[in-house]
Amino acid sequence: MPRILVFDSGIGGLSVAACIRQRLPSVELVYVADNAGFPYGDQPEPTVIGRCRTLIAAALQAFPCDLIVVACNTASTVVLPELRAMTRIPVVGVVPAVKPAAACSLNRRIGVLATPATVRRPYLDGLIREFASDCRVERIGHPSLVHWIEGAVTGKAISQPALSDALQPFRDSGVDTVVLGCTHYPLIRPQLEACLPDVRFWVDSGDAIARRSESLLEQQGALVSSSPGAGPPVRAVLFSGPVPSGLTAYMTNMGLAPAEVCGPWPGAQGITATGSV
Repeated sequence: MPRILVFDSGIGGLSVAACIRQRLPSVELVYVADNAGFPYGDQPEPTVIGRCRTLIAAALQAFPCDLIVVACNTASTVVLPELRAMTRIPVVGVVPAVKPAAACSLNRRIGVLATPATVRRPYLDGLIREFASDCRVERIGHPSLVHWIEGAVTGKAISQPALSDALQPFRDSGVDTVVLGCTHYPLIRPQLEACLPDVRFWVDSGDAIARRSESLLEQQGALVSSSPGAGPPVRAVLFSGPVPSGLTAYMTNMGLAPAEVCGPWPGAQGITATGSV
């Protein structure tokens, strides 16, 4: 059975894992979350690189995989070359879906909802120049949104009025398309849609990552079945810090029932909470 390692700094990568599971039901997943270092946007780039390399290397030693998916926008902008240099296993990253958003926007007004770190990165500027130069692009990098979503796993409700206030710039700009530029955000898409009923198109990278994963596994000859495996879809969930309460039920409701959940994971012992490795 082919196996994919999905890596994120928190639970946001579960949105990507769900897309992979839907497209590739025969694939087994290993989910690694560096929640002791969350959020990555607050960390220096060398720290992010060191943490990613250490945790992914340890996870691959414990659970050999056919593909690595870095399901974190912040990490993807800095760590992909380092990962590709350390392993021959194919590595897939995520980028804000500016190109497909520009393709579907009718009024040429696009909102990019991302983390503060992603909003500030020159990489996003380049995507907008290349694919959406004829569009008005409004960016929101709300510092609390990913924390609200992490808390939702434990059963803490997200304040709809606070969420609505955070999205006000999109209303003011009249955007008809919103890019979900962080893998956490598809997890609360119904709440986002309720706040912005006039938005016609919601775009994220999950399906594109799943298609790319399928292509890479096919190139390796690793895909031999399209039927679901006999065991749970997620072989292991490995957290560098404590496992959020309610995680197993949350994942099961997403169709990602895990066989094993561990945190703090012993494989993360070589990495500190501040990011030194």
